Amino acid sequence: MSQDPSANPSSIAWTDPQRQSAFEAWLARAAAAHGLLPASLRLASADASFRRYFRIDAAAGTRVIMDAPPEKENCQPFVQVAALLREAGVRVPEVLDWDQAGGFMLLDDLGDRTLLTVLDPKRQDEALPYFKDATTALLELQRSARPDWLPAYDAALLQRELQLFPDWYLAQHKGVAIDAAMRATLDKTFALLVERNLAAPTVLVHRDFMPRNLMLPRAGFDPTDPARRLGVLDFQDAVWGPITYDIACLTRDAFLSWEEDFVLDVTIRYWERARKAGLLDFDGWSSDFGAFYRAVDWMALQRHLKVAGIFARLTLRDGKPQYLADAPRFIHYIRSTALRYRELTPLLRLIDKVEGWEAATGFAYGRT
Repeated sequence: MSQDPSANPSSIAWTDPQRQSAFEAWLARAAAAHGLLPASLRLASADASFRRYFRIDAAAGTRVIMDAPPEKENCQPFVQVAALLREAGVRVPEVLDWDQAGGFMLLDDLGDRTLLTVLDPKRQDEALPYFKDATTALLELQRSARPDWLPAYDAALLQRELQLFPDWYLAQHKGVAIDAAMRATLDKTFALLVERNLAAPTVLVHRDFMPRNLMLPRAGFDPTDPARRLGVLDFQDAVWGPITYDIACLTRDAFLSWEEDFVLDVTIRYWERARKAGLLDFDGWSSDFGAFYRAVDWMALQRHLKVAGIFARLTLRDGKPQYLADAPRFIHYIRSTALRYRELTPLLRLIDKVEGWEAATGFAYGRT
């Protein structure tokens, strides 16, 4: 295999010389044990956390290296959830080598293209097979048994996430001074969201189950072949919580928007399979899609408020402005949901006031 002579471990940028030395020492050991070719090391990606990913060639193909500084990232949940999901049949990376103290991990490579890169909301028919396979993976994930170590998606966590919206989106990004009336509206809305969402049946929740974290196999996508199905990444923050969360995340994406007919199509297909699996035996959900869909709406709203706050924080605190560019999508998601429900009219008015918009009587679902 030919190598780029300029590609070598020293071509990766490091801000900490000690960490660079530790990495190169670990890489030398891992290369000997796993047939890696250090000269092929290159940056693969970075995410919204402090993790970085490198790609490296090996005698048996390519591998991925995770660089996760242990003082900033705890890799234990990644390892534990990966094992749990692999056992459930979900295609996730296998941990081949892990320096727990150093925060370096060697993984098998699920591919270098995310599902997001091939989706076009104007070509829904082409997207549907991918979404069918994604819901298969989601159902496998949700049928996992609950381990003792998985955190609960409880009222405290839901509330902390919601608080990101006033703290970072409203106050820091929009420069809004939150007065007593606005605070009362937010408090009442948040309490209602927490109450509604905690009433749902609970399963393993990925928390970021969307096309950006679903990987296309190198050999070509084929949902009938376990080795060529979509791969699932970024599951280390999994919790045990509302079953409505991940289907809301999948269909109301952070980086592209679908028309509501497609969102309904995918959600109905998921609902049909989830009820047959016995996952929706709650409050008429297994016989009434409308009741289930309303619950998905309420869960999605909690996520939209949270993510708008997170994207503002990533930009203003962490210097990652590309995320805030997608915040308007979430504001439109929030408005489209608030328009549906009388209880959310105060939130709708708050958003319109903050954004300087006139109240609308209708809105295309999720479009910017």
